[in-house]
Amino acid sequence: MKVAETAVLQDAGLERVGAHAWREDFPILRQKVHGRPLVYLDNAASSQKPEAVIDAEDRFYREYNSNVHRGVHTLSQVATDAYEKAREKIRKFINASSSREVIFTRGATEALNLVAQSFGRGRLKPGDEVIVSAMEHHSNIVPWQLVCKQTGAVLKVVPINDAGEFLFEEYLKLLGPRTRIVAVVHVSNALGTINPVKRIIEAAHAHNVPVVVDGAQAVPHVKVDVRELGCDFYAFSGHKIYGPTGIGVLYGREHLLDAMPPYQGGGDMIRTVSFVEGSTWNELPYKFEAGTPHIAGGIGLGVALDYVSAIGIEAIAAHEHDLLEYATGLVSEIPGLKIIGTAREKSGIVSFVMDHVHPHDIGTILDHQGVAIRAGHHCAMPVMDRFHIPGTARASFALYNTREDVDTLVAGIHKVKELFG
Repeated sequence: MKVAETAVLQDAGLERVGAHAWREDFPILRQKVHGRPLVYLDNAASSQKPEAVIDAEDRFYREYNSNVHRGVHTLSQVATDAYEKAREKIRKFINASSSREVIFTRGATEALNLVAQSFGRGRLKPGDEVIVSAMEHHSNIVPWQLVCKQTGAVLKVVPINDAGEFLFEEYLKLLGPRTRIVAVVHVSNALGTINPVKRIIEAAHAHNVPVVVDGAQAVPHVKVDVRELGCDFYAFSGHKIYGPTGIGVLYGREHLLDAMPPYQGGGDMIRTVSFVEGSTWNELPYKFEAGTPHIAGGIGLGVALDYVSAIGIEAIAAHEHDLLEYATGLVSEIPGLKIIGTAREKSGIVSFVMDHVHPHDIGTILDHQGVAIRAGHHCAMPVMDRFHIPGTARASFALYNTREDVDTLVAGIHKVKELFG
């Protein structure tokens, strides 16, 4: 562990007791699975929820459930105030310039599709190019494949090396006069690689090319400042940062969002509707929020960000880095096991394969030891193709995980080896 990270842990009093205290806030972690204490290491898929988030959603439905924005009665006004306060919490958390730049979506996937269709489709012409990387989640590949097919644009792919790192020099070669959009992941969900997104953005902007960042795996684990990064769009999901499912965020520069057409039509995204004169659109951010939103989810996400902010994202990152180094050291010593994704800059993900054992079998055996991991291609099939494997077993860490959890994981892996000889 780096000296600075150790200091962060010590200053916060977290070196051995932080996670043990934090995990008490998560009621689901108190249960047993197959008679064993639950060790939840599937956080890259979805994190667990603290009591505060669960209570916030429950309180909304029990005390002031109502639709937002258009009601004049008390419940609607209370709900609207809570919902818009959550938007402001998000703005502050990612340091957007204005709450008009914070669009509520169902998740990072919908946010990326929104940008591809509303921004990309009108910008792209036959022969134009969109650049993505070979480590992208399907959510940052398929929307661009669709819009390229619709417009005649071409998708270009930045390769990765054997460590799972973004090849920056190859990226610079791809940037050119036909490049119209760069869409890149901040942190890889399959490899844990932390990409140099600020450099990626600066290089694109030197060609006047806007950049879309998939931040689903970054926001829970690293400090994200959209103004410091300089990105044009940034997408993330609530459920990966201890918030509810079905809620997410698209950040976009206000002048870009203002010029984009609506992604969906319906209630609340309109200003006027007429059969004679057509329709006009609501102001930002509501232009992109058609229909009744996930109000409880938005409020819950705001509380989740309060929770993370109270601990401090730097303390969380330091704790997770300690777990990553500890786990990597132990797992690397297991004969017949290979870690997939060994980037120098890496988040708390350990993906691995074992000789003669399918990842699904690893996941099943670990489950019977009470350990929840993810097994498969992780919605990143091109990554698996790059490493010539069908999938990996993936353990991913969160603030409530401990070294004891890692020890249980490693004991479970030894059980896999014992059963498969």
